[in-house]
Amino acid sequence: MADSDAPARPQVSTRDLAEVHDRLVDWLATRLPDGADPQVSELSIPSTNGMSSETLLFDAAWTEEGETRTERCVVRMRPALDAKPVFPTYDLDKQYRVMSLVGERCGIPVPKLLWNEPGEDALGAPFFVMRRADGSAPPDVMPYTIDSWLLKADPADRARLQEASVAIIAAIHEIEHTAEDIAFLQFDQPGDTALRRHLNDLKAYYDWGMEGHPVPLLDRAFTWLEDNFPADAGPDVISWGDARIGNILYVDFTPTAVLDWEMAAVGPRELDLAWLVFIHDFFQDIASRYGGLPGIPDLLRREDVYARYAELTGHTPRNTNYFEVYSAVRHGVVMARIAHRQKHFGEREMPENLDETVLHRALIEAMLDGTFWDSLPVGSTSATSAASEAPEGSEDAGA
Repeated sequence: MADSDAPARPQVSTRDLAEVHDRLVDWLATRLPDGADPQVSELSIPSTNGMSSETLLFDAAWTEEGETRTERCVVRMRPALDAKPVFPTYDLDKQYRVMSLVGERCGIPVPKLLWNEPGEDALGAPFFVMRRADGSAPPDVMPYTIDSWLLKADPADRARLQEASVAIIAAIHEIEHTAEDIAFLQFDQPGDTALRRHLNDLKAYYDWGMEGHPVPLLDRAFTWLEDNFPADAGPDVISWGDARIGNILYVDFTPTAVLDWEMAAVGPRELDLAWLVFIHDFFQDIASRYGGLPGIPDLLRREDVYARYAELTGHTPRNTNYFEVYSAVRHGVVMARIAHRQKHFGEREMPENLDETVLHRALIEAMLDGTFWDSLPVGSTSATSAASEAPEGSEDAGA
């Protein structure tokens, strides 16, 4: 591949941070007791992860009951509409609600939520504020498989991180809930199952995001997803949606905060499991294809992830090849949309072959022709194949 294909961080905001700062101070004064006199530090933007919702970091101080209180804060807000957003809608209130639900009903470390502002008057867009957690996430830019604290870590520490990360997904999926509890997470799309509605929502996102310029490879992939749609996708759970280690903060390889809930939905367990596995494959591919580097081949191997999840939940992952393709296509749509956004900001030209907007196109091509899993290291296909070939009508012990 050409050097121009190599990943670069796109522009993520068009807002005047000084103006946002002043408006944030005014808004905070309305949420605190009279005489609080809030002070807010200069706003900053995280440099290593995230390309969709805008995330701003700041420190706040105010007076309450005669004493000074301080908080290290994070603002999550809808992108400016003139910034060619990655996604068509940003339901910040949904993110706030799902984080509240998960924080109340299972023991995973969700950041402490401080304030929710669903209106647009304060900052020009809905937003919420949460307490900033300690820890570091494996970076996206540059990918953690190329240079990071995780790459340099002892294999035993990486194994601890992996086990804890799979346990987080298992805990989310084991949350007890009623249909009413999770109704706000259901996609408003046609379909008689959650997976069908999920796929229809992905198709709608693709149609919107490509702006009349479809990507031939993704068109083929959507046909594959339809032709191979599971007859029985298994039980539905609360799906984190963006289940990957880059969305977890760690201290000493132990999770301290689970972040980024904008893709949360209802669907099969394998949506999160396959996403966790595939996103690591994606970063491994970047390390190998662009840098000729080994990456971290012993991390998040599919047989290890699926086996550990089965131990924790009693649910043997099924249809895993399908959900790995689904993850690759889902990520491909996001990558292609980001390419449109980069063109908007003058950061790139659109290629004549639109397949080139999908950074991991070689992985998708190998999946579609069935050679992807054959090319994995010895031992990496056995768990996947066994799970994929489980009888469609079988019941799972944890269902």
